[in-house]
Amino acid sequence: MEVEDQIGLLLPLLANGEEDPSVAAIPIFRGSNSVGRSSNLVVEVSSSALEMEISVTGSSSISIKSGSSVKIILSSQSKSPLRAGDIVEMVPGDRFFKFMLCSALKGKAVASQSDNVLASNKRKRQIEDDEAFARALQQEEMATTVRSKNTRGGEPEKSKMLHSARSPCGFQLLRVQGLPDWANAGCVRISDVIKGDVLVAILSNYMVDIEWLLSACPLLRSIPQVVMIHGESNVSQLQSVKPSNWLLFKPRLWISYGTHHSKAMLLVYPTGVRVVVHTANLINIDWNNKTQGLWMQDFPFKSMTGITTASDFENDLVDYLTALEWSGCTVDVQHHGQMKINAIYFRNFDFSNAAVRLIGSIPGYHSGPQLNKWGHMKLRSILKEEKFDKKFQNSPLVYQFSSLGSLDEKWMEEFSSSLSEGSTLDGRRLGLGEAQIIFPTVEDVRQSLEGYRAGAAIPSPAKNVEKPLLKKYWSRWQAEHTGRSRAMPHIKTFVRFRENALAWVCLTSSNLSKAAWGALQKNKTQLMIRSYELGVVFLPSMLSKFKNRYSCTEDLPLINENEACETGEAPNVKLYTLAATESVDEEEDTNAKIIRLPLPYALPPPRYSSQDEPWKWDKQYLHPDVYGKRWPN
Repeated sequence: MEVEDQIGLLLPLLANGEEDPSVAAIPIFRGSNSVGRSSNLVVEVSSSALEMEISVTGSSSISIKSGSSVKIILSSQSKSPLRAGDIVEMVPGDRFFKFMLCSALKGKAVASQSDNVLASNKRKRQIEDDEAFARALQQEEMATTVRSKNTRGGEPEKSKMLHSARSPCGFQLLRVQGLPDWANAGCVRISDVIKGDVLVAILSNYMVDIEWLLSACPLLRSIPQVVMIHGESNVSQLQSVKPSNWLLFKPRLWISYGTHHSKAMLLVYPTGVRVVVHTANLINIDWNNKTQGLWMQDFPFKSMTGITTASDFENDLVDYLTALEWSGCTVDVQHHGQMKINAIYFRNFDFSNAAVRLIGSIPGYHSGPQLNKWGHMKLRSILKEEKFDKKFQNSPLVYQFSSLGSLDEKWMEEFSSSLSEGSTLDGRRLGLGEAQIIFPTVEDVRQSLEGYRAGAAIPSPAKNVEKPLLKKYWSRWQAEHTGRSRAMPHIKTFVRFRENALAWVCLTSSNLSKAAWGALQKNKTQLMIRSYELGVVFLPSMLSKFKNRYSCTEDLPLINENEACETGEAPNVKLYTLAATESVDEEEDTNAKIIRLPLPYALPPPRYSSQDEPWKWDKQYLHPDVYGKRWPN
């Protein structure tokens, strides 16, 4: 956007009404402007006259005050005129902005402020975050010491459980800064994921902070080509700070109120490709302060293995990349020549040994052969072909996520039906499972490592959370065995379980919403999806075929004979949580292979008590948090 198209600024204000010099102003241009996290606030400007209109398209709300008039509260989908001098207040939050026309700024460095929209704000928030975490983690370390003295085995036992997160399936938790060593054992940073001789990096995400990303992973400056597939609104800001070796691409949103929410990485190496599906935005707080998870696996070129056929994983990945409508790019790599990277390029890799199945969501109205290709119908079709231990017949389901959509009983039954598919080894259907929703309470957020600030990343409004139909589902976030009870979850998992035994686990970017998973229409012949999402499902049948850990960054053999079954038959795989006792090894068939997945929370999850209240980010909470703050501040 050219500077001459800029017609105004939203000037940040202090509580006393004076301009806040520590926060950069937000430029407003002719046309459509997206302001605020998750594009909650959209300012639309007429190109023919200086007539302003402000509307809320997200789930949050704002207030507007003109002069001495009473505040006007704008909730989702409402609009109001916006005039010079109006005060706009984000709700919830402590951010106030005054709208000023460029003609009234009298020499203010408009263009300069536009170029530095985020810099001072990021520095200030980073300092605040670090100081707050230092205080919280001192308290947490003291509490952990006390707990370990009162727990049989103490820290060594927990450390052993977390180290077992290095399972061959590639499921790992992200590190949380400042937690005790045992709580971060077997967990990863972003620099543990993006490393080695990467030729091309394709990063898919919703929110992106390029400046933080380059500081956390400097390798991204020298990789010949980085492609950022993103869901950000302020593309001009990303363009202004991206390195020259980066390309930006924002997929088209076919249906209103959708987002590009998928979180994944494709890292191309001279010997293969690393595929990563995870739950964290590419921002500081997501990779350091939250409970997050990822799946990561490396795959060789087909030319190295002699495989010529396409696996289910390969087809699903290429179909998803094709649906993004990214035309690709040509990269000139030293010693490798020109490489044409697009969706079809990934047919070159041998994905036959994938430990998981891929579950994608693509915006659109899907029917016919496409009906079972995306969203919860894809998960339904995969589970329908699976055989599970008979103990999972009518076993419970867990829905765990960080944002709740607007739901109804009909859709909850539809979703539960998909997740209840499958049959026992003797051919009987598993049947419907009773679902539980794991979701932080107000008290969980108040006492979290970040205090109420953690609630900004749990963006569920009261109108969605307070529906009576949800009361029977609410269950507590409890993660003592992974040291993450106070690290609020941004991870999303959907699980079928019996005590600490797992039938299957889905790790995904999808929250619990119709937009993410899709909703059936037209007598169940059409699936409507609004957003791009990506996840993986862990199944015993997939893991029973898994025989090696090929690596693009470590000197490992292509075939690991030690992990291959000596009889040539696939082992009988059993999945458990990290909290399962050692006795499961003795209880199971001696021929069974036990794999523990690092689900961060306790199973079965404890139900809400009568005093528990699910977090709602647009409510006021006056009881101070661990930093003495209220919500909104």
